[in-house]
Amino acid sequence: MGAQAARSRALAVLRVRSRALAVALLPAAAAVILLVGGSTGRLAGAGWDVLRWVVSVLALIVLLAAAGVALVVARSRPAVTPTVTVAEESAPDLYRMVRDLADRLDVPAPSAIALTPDCDSWLEDRTHPAHGPPPPVKHEDDPTGLGGPAHRRSAAAPVLVIGSPFLWWMRVGELRAVLAPVVAGTGPSAHPDIAAARRFIRGLDAAVAVASAGRRDPLSRVACAGLGWASRLLLRSCRGHAAEMERGVAAAAAERAQAVDYGLRIVAQEQVGLAYAGWDRLLTRVALPAWRMGRWPSRLDVGVVAALTELSRRDRLAEGFASRLGERPACDLLEEPGVMDEAVSLLAARLFHGGPAETGQDWSPVGWAEYPEEVVDRTWRTDAARLHRVLDTLGVRRAAEGAAPGTDGPTLARVLDHLTTPPASITAAPGAGAEAGTGSGPDAHSDAPHPPYGDHGDHGTPAPAADDDDLEGTTARGAALAAGLSAQLAREEAEARPAGVRAPSSAPGPAVGPDAALWDDRALPLLPLQPPRTGREILTAHITAMVCCAAMDTAGAAPALDWLDGPSLLFAGARAADLAPGVLSLVESGDPGPLRAWMTELGIRPEKPVRLV
Repeated sequence: MGAQAARSRALAVLRVRSRALAVALLPAAAAVILLVGGSTGRLAGAGWDVLRWVVSVLALIVLLAAAGVALVVARSRPAVTPTVTVAEESAPDLYRMVRDLADRLDVPAPSAIALTPDCDSWLEDRTHPAHGPPPPVKHEDDPTGLGGPAHRRSAAAPVLVIGSPFLWWMRVGELRAVLAPVVAGTGPSAHPDIAAARRFIRGLDAAVAVASAGRRDPLSRVACAGLGWASRLLLRSCRGHAAEMERGVAAAAAERAQAVDYGLRIVAQEQVGLAYAGWDRLLTRVALPAWRMGRWPSRLDVGVVAALTELSRRDRLAEGFASRLGERPACDLLEEPGVMDEAVSLLAARLFHGGPAETGQDWSPVGWAEYPEEVVDRTWRTDAARLHRVLDTLGVRRAAEGAAPGTDGPTLARVLDHLTTPPASITAAPGAGAEAGTGSGPDAHSDAPHPPYGDHGDHGTPAPAADDDDLEGTTARGAALAAGLSAQLAREEAEARPAGVRAPSSAPGPAVGPDAALWDDRALPLLPLQPPRTGREILTAHITAMVCCAAMDTAGAAPALDWLDGPSLLFAGARAADLAPGVLSLVESGDPGPLRAWMTELGIRPEKPVRLV
């Protein structure tokens, strides 16, 4: 039923295309009638001659415009997801599993397999002329790569894109069950009407993107405006039919896949949700601090397994999932999982943060064993150094009058004394955030415990200046300090971004890596993880970083990595707790009492200078 509905909607989309062609040909048909009538003497006279010229010129203009729009729609490059292609020689078992699944579902096998740093799987058509046909994939039963009838191979078959966290977290049987309805979608995709309708929709979407890019000269601007108007008009006419067509395709694929591992698919869907939650936590709390320091974790997929295993240990609802770990993981279907994990990890850094396409002096991989020293410690000390630089610009004394010699260095006491405010003056300074720059957004998991260092840095592009609402709930001195920190962050990011981000095709990538041909010259990052932070959040993060530096230098604390919460502070091997309330009390009310009590209990000495970057 779903397949029939999809085909009928595809025909409706193609009828829109046919009507558009008919409308474009109407002036030409009228011109032909007038010319034939004039040649036979039936439509003779000065008035008919003028009308013939006007209609003929109009027909020529319309035909040229229609031909231009058709050419752009046919040749424009549709948007394609950047992925890491998995060659069959690097994953023969994975290809064999997918082909066996396609045979069981009686559908064409996908033309290729690719990985994406996302918790999703889908089919993607890359047969557009701008992309070129996918390379033929050879296997034992078909050494020519042309595709024998046993596997119903087709050069026009879509590419199967698999979320890399699925490969590392799921077991082989679970991955097969999750991919069954996706692979079943190659059947409807092979239908000529559905394929033609999809090509038409993608071409229109690409044409709109071309028109939106615009040109500087007036003639090009007019041409782009006309192209955009025609493409958007056709897209609006096709929108409803295209949505119903895709629903029909999905319904047909789901119906066909019901007989394949149906019971296991229910269990596997639970793993999909768990993998998504762990992947999101790993990216926002573990990967982002490293990316902002110019380091990219090279084993993100291994990290998500560690994070979800830790979640299974902490959460009673997830206790049953630990027993799965004895089964064969799906990443065993790859010949070199480590190489593929590194390529996907670099792609994730580019998609979500905008890092360069290759390793360099300021953009290098970091292993999980080196993460505490290379990322956590460096992040805290960099933020603490920035905090003291801003205090210097505000004219804050390095040490109090009459202080002992040697205490004029960067101390936590300097920060506490500056932010300590008498109760009568606890108000936010009006307009104090006028110079605020940017930062990173609030944590997406408000119900989860926050890492003790806060959330540092920013995504790159300076955000608009903070308004008074950004600094609501801070003291007057805190608001001024937050504004200075935000402005300093914006300046640093503006200086670093041009050198840190190059065009995707500026240098050849590694042997296994993101597909450079799929990038174009799009702005990076394509999918930023969080919105900009407020000035208050930036101030809180920097004060927390300073406290952590003092703890490491005066009380023997150590930086560490928590798989679920990111960078953490350890005292005698145990994670420090209850730091956030003390910092918030200082920021919001200028009361250092709770924070000083916390530091006294752990032996932290705020008057001692700390080491900065």
